[in-house]
Amino acid sequence: MCNSGSILVYTRTPNPENYPSHLANSIHFAYSDDGKSYTALNQNYGILFALATVDLNNVIHAKGLKRPYIFSTANGGFGILAVKTNFDGSVDPESKGKILLWLTTDLITFEEQVLLDLHENVEVDEAICHYDAAEGKYYIDWRDLDGNCYRNTISNLHDLNSISAAEPLSDLHAPTRLPDGIEIPEGALPGNIIPISAQLAAKLQVKWSPLQSVAVELPDCVSVSSAADVQAVKAKVIYSDGSTVLKPVAWETDAIDFYQPGTYSITGTVKQEKYNFPLAVGYADPVIIRWNDQYYYVATNDNVNDIGIYVRKGNTVADLFAEGYTEYLILDQDESRGLVQTFWAPEFHVVRGQLYLFFAVSGKQWGPQCHVMKLKEGGEITDPNSWTDPIRVVRKDGTYLCERGITLDMTYLEVNGKSYVVWSERYHIGNPLDSGSMLYIAAVDPEQPWQLTSDPVLLSRPLYGWENIQGTINNEGPYALVTDQKVYIAYSGGAANGYTYAVGLLSIDKDKDLLDVRNWYKRPTPALSFYSVAGEYGPGHNAFYINEHGDVMITYHAEPTMRGSKRCTAIRRVHFDIDGEPRLDLSPERDLRSDLAQVALRVIVK
Repeated sequence: MCNSGSILVYTRTPNPENYPSHLANSIHFAYSDDGKSYTALNQNYGILFALATVDLNNVIHAKGLKRPYIFSTANGGFGILAVKTNFDGSVDPESKGKILLWLTTDLITFEEQVLLDLHENVEVDEAICHYDAAEGKYYIDWRDLDGNCYRNTISNLHDLNSISAAEPLSDLHAPTRLPDGIEIPEGALPGNIIPISAQLAAKLQVKWSPLQSVAVELPDCVSVSSAADVQAVKAKVIYSDGSTVLKPVAWETDAIDFYQPGTYSITGTVKQEKYNFPLAVGYADPVIIRWNDQYYYVATNDNVNDIGIYVRKGNTVADLFAEGYTEYLILDQDESRGLVQTFWAPEFHVVRGQLYLFFAVSGKQWGPQCHVMKLKEGGEITDPNSWTDPIRVVRKDGTYLCERGITLDMTYLEVNGKSYVVWSERYHIGNPLDSGSMLYIAAVDPEQPWQLTSDPVLLSRPLYGWENIQGTINNEGPYALVTDQKVYIAYSGGAANGYTYAVGLLSIDKDKDLLDVRNWYKRPTPALSFYSVAGEYGPGHNAFYINEHGDVMITYHAEPTMRGSKRCTAIRRVHFDIDGEPRLDLSPERDLRSDLAQVALRVIVK
């Protein structure tokens, strides 16, 4: 191959204050085009995380890794080895005599990690691998904690049982991991370096770096007969990966005489729907919906100790947050109906033309459970009397969804004419048998969306370090984004009230069975974290809506400081990259650079 650069794999030195071991003990990538200066990809945040283990009591034990090693595979792809550790980097007895292995064709999408058994009952300290084309074998050389060295061979990395027994080796003979005099990212504990092709180098730099607008294109000239024709001309904004989006322009048309044929030169400003953060202080889990030509906003209201469900109404999204907004209490505390505490994560959903509100609530005894209530025919969202009594979600046999744990954050989606709900469920919260919060999916009756029609299917657990951090074991806040080809479930993991909260993505081809967990792909890397947008800490629990221009927008909560601030609402546009994948981290400044906003156009009046 024609080499154009090289990739460094590394872990980072943990910093309990701002990058704890759950994050640091993961695989990071850095790129160099000169072999001397390496720039961190993914903004120096981990890309591959070791999977936790689950014991016989259903308790999750977080894991980490050390000493990553990248190598080329026979098919032109890559493998990455690493030693599995406990989350803090200490020796993991569960991985004795084994090493982690990832396979990938492009260093962007990865096959599920596996533990490769080296057939020696010793603790592994380091491992390297190379492929011998003449022999058709991979040689895995490794060292244990006592300094003894071994070698295994394997011909097919997809057939783990074909690995040979370990044989003693005089020395590891590891290649020099890092040449002298190179610059590496802050805090990097380097693994090794491998050359890559020019094509892959370009792809990686785009995929693992924040996108940004780089140019704006407009027609050279347009023929018009009215001001409306001019205002219909949109600007094509081009991004660093080659993807594009059309944005409206506020054109200055005063100089045009539409009754006088001729050619005119005008200027305009590219419009961008922009909301400054923090948008609504003390409001978490935000949801925005358009209903009967009005916008409505609902969220968990931290300012009232999460008691009651409050709604705002406006002609535009901006109206929802304008000074002097009105807030309507549509569901209040009512002990007689078992509505006492934890009025959490309310979500509006349209189900077969009817509007429902999904939310969680507890009675006198703490323990949130998913409920649904319906807007009555002809009712007004802001009127509490326009809503039916809340109904607790039940299984297909009519029993409550959960009898011994908690359920929350239920969301609704419809795909190919079938209705589903996804929610978070947890058992033994706060004691040594805590299961962590897990995501489940089930089919639901669209005529009674509180009634499941299938058994629940476990979709995801917080097994990655970024999902299981700061004492918080979370998979929660699911919300669907359905495109022409795929279904995405954005969900949140990590510390719900901390700076490490982050948004992950599950995805599935739209024509696949959503209730078969094998069809889903779980990205090992968060799509949105506190590294994504400056000044936003702990972004998470998002929802999506479509604005008046047809753009997909994301709303979520984050905090303006790393510690001690309230959760606050944020909004921005979702961008679909050159591969059609949603990017959730496009800040307004990168979405449209200020120097690109002023544009010019020649118009011909007919």
